[in-house]
Order: sequence, then C-alpha cells, then structure tokens
Amino acid sequence: MNISQEKIDNLNAVVKININPEDYQPRVDKAIKEQAKKAKIAGFRPGMVPPSHIKRMYGKSILVDEINNMLSDTLNKYIEDEKLEVLGQPLPKVEDIKEYNWDFADNFEFNYEVGLAPEFNIDFSSKDKLTKYIIKVDDETLASRIKNIRRSYGKMTNPDVSADDDVLYAELTQLSPDGSVFEDGITNTASVRLDQVEDKKIKASLIGLKKDDEVVLDIQKAFNNDAAKVAGLLKIDEETAADLKSKFSLKVKNVNRLEESDLNQEFFDKLFGEGTVTTEAEFRAKITEELEAMMVQDAERKLQDDIYQYGLDKVQFELPDEFLKRWLKATNEKLTEEELSGGYKDFAQNLKWTLIENKIVKENNLEIKYEEVFALAKERLNQQFRMYSPQGIDEAQLGQYTVQYLQNKENANKIFEDVKALKVFDYIQSVITLDKKEILFSDFSKLK
Repeated sequence: MNISQEKIDNLNAVVKININPEDYQPRVDKAIKEQAKKAKIAGFRPGMVPPSHIKRMYGKSILVDEINNMLSDTLNKYIEDEKLEVLGQPLPKVEDIKEYNWDFADNFEFNYEVGLAPEFNIDFSSKDKLTKYIIKVDDETLASRIKNIRRSYGKMTNPDVSADDDVLYAELTQLSPDGSVFEDGITNTASVRLDQVEDKKIKASLIGLKKDDEVVLDIQKAFNNDAAKVAGLLKIDEETAADLKSKFSLKVKNVNRLEESDLNQEFFDKLFGEGTVTTEAEFRAKITEELEAMMVQDAERKLQDDIYQYGLDKVQFELPDEFLKRWLKATNEKLTEEELSGGYKDFAQNLKWTLIENKIVKENNLEIKYEEVFALAKERLNQQFRMYSPQGIDEAQLGQYTVQYLQNKENANKIFEDVKALKVFDYIQSVITLDKKEILFSDFSKLK
C-alpha cells in the first residue's frame, strides 16, 4: 500500500492512496471466515458454512466494506502521523474515481481532496485598544424597573375603561379584505398587553375601550411584524404568523389593570427580607445596584463582541473556501446553493475565530479543567431554574442535575467550548489595553 500527498497550494492538497491485492486480501479472508462462522444458511449447520460459499455469495460486498474500512483507517492515520491540520473532512476527488471489477485482483487508487488550515500569527498586545463600558442606570430605566416591580407585587383590578399599560382580555377574529369575518379563519381569545403595542396610532385606538367594544386591528403593524408575538396571541406557528396579511376584529371581554404596590415596609420586606430596606431612598439605591449588576453582563457581552470582530479584522488569513463549500454541500444534502451562498460568510467567520481560539489556547497553554466545565454548567442550570422560581433549588439537588446534564456528550461539548471561549476572551483582555468609559444605559442600548 502506498500513500502520498500532492500539495496544490498552501490551503489545498490531494492525498493519494494505492491499495494492492496483497494489502487487502488478508483482511478480506479474515472477514469472510468470520462471516462463515456466524452465517445461518439453509443446508448448512450453524458455524459450518464453507468460506468459499460465503465468498461466492457475499464476497464482493465484503470486499467493498473492507476497502472502505482500510481507506478510512489509512487516511486518518496518515493525517495524524503527518500532523496535517485539516478543515472539514477529506472528500473523494470525483473526477478521479475509477471503475473496478471488484474481483479480488484489482489494484485500487483513491484520491482525496484535503482542505488545510492556514498558518498565521497572533500578536495581541497593549498596543491594541478597545473600550470597556461601565454602564450607569439612567432615570428612565430606573423608573421603568421600579414600575415593573411594583406592578409585580400589586393587585389586579378591572376598570370600566382601558388606559395606557392595561391588558385587554379580548376575542381576536380574522377578517376578509372586505371586512367580513373570514370563513374558517383564525380565532382566539388572548390577553393583549397595551405596553407591547408599538404602533402609536393603534395603541391610541385601544385606549378608552369598554367591555364588548369592538375595533379592527392591523395585528402585524401593531406589533411591528414580530412573528413570535403574533403567533403567541393567535396560537399559531411563527411561519404562519410571519406570512399573515389579514386584519382582525378585537372584541373586548374584560379590561385588566395591575395596580402598583405601595412603597411601604410590607412591600420592602417582601422584596429584600425583613428590615433590610426601610426607606424609599434605600429601595431606589438597592434597585439601582441590582440593575448595574445586570448591566455588567451586558457590558461584558458587548466587549466580547468587540473582541471577536477586532480579532477577525486584525488576524488576517485565507481559508480553502471552494473546498469548504464543496464539503458543506457533501455533508448537508438538503443545502441549497442559495443557502450556501447566503450563509457561507458567517460560517467562514466562525471557523476563523475557532482557529484563532485554538491557537491562543495552544500557544498560551490555557488549561480547561473539568471543575470549570462543571461550575459553568451548574450556573447555567441555576439560571434556568430561577426563571421559574426565584428561590431556585438546593445545592445538592442542583449538583445532581448538573452531573446528569454533563453525561450527555452534546451538552458536555457545548459547555466545554463555552469555557474555552471565556478563557480566550479573558486572555485577550489581559494583554490588550481596555479604556474604561462610563455610559448611561439609554446611550449604551443605542450602540451596535
């Protein structure tokens, strides 16, 4: 057996594998004998089928299987021995595929296209500068947060007439273009939150309504073509919601209003525990502190996004694009040319960043420990549980759930990659210059 590599350029190569009868015959003979021991064929006792009979009946298919196994083993070993950094997986060179008799006398030749990882240097240093934002709470954001908290602990009332921020419990009925009820159309009874209606004129038309009042609603315009919100209101799938053109009749069944809780000691104790907060000033300070803690995460995500884009712009190298496109098509049979063309840029950028990440990890000996993977998985699960219950679950039970979660290979790999990404971001932050800048949340939210 002979295997060789022909380098096309720095990013592409062809690996050639020649297999002769003396290479594959021992493997084929062994496979035939094993098959003979297991075969159950009429006229022969179990385990007593002659290998020659198996060869006549199944020899060609066994030969094909063994050649394929040899190719896979040989190619993988060659890549490992030669320390080739390949992208994607080797692809059979279609134009070089030959016709064979498969008669146990063929000399086989197989050629594989290989995409090679590029060589590049990484030189992040203190000369590289990015902005690290320190987000401060503005009055509007603080007022909105306090309002939401007070409403969460307030009581529900049913006023006669709807006002701003009320919830209309209403029947929604699909209409035909002429304004009549669409036969067999969509109908659903849902709670329409006025604070989520984005079109000002439509929102104004929903204020001042009473029980049994009826208005015509352009539901797409009302929610700024948000398919998820429209789907939720009408109890339909998002794809149908996105294509929906009809207007709807909205008939009020009830007006619901969540009154804000009073700023008193009972309210403070419910939120923070008995005696922790005793004045409105302390309450506002506490909410400001909690908001800014959440905004630290927003600022960190922004910095990571900036590092990602800065790194892609700074570390320049090419990829074997044409090979990778063929590989994507070969491994995703349903992928259309339009989808490939539209999505390849994002795929290439993510692949480039993965190569940058891996090089940083290797060159700086960044170690990813199981304890770190476990801790991040545990934190993610805890956040999920707290979405449904502020108290979460006890430590022992959370630990058990984490162990079970990581037993799934896909979950474990995802968390491993997330820990690696965080380590790389931390490393880059440690070597570049970060200019700290205070910014109001209202201004930060406008940044791209």
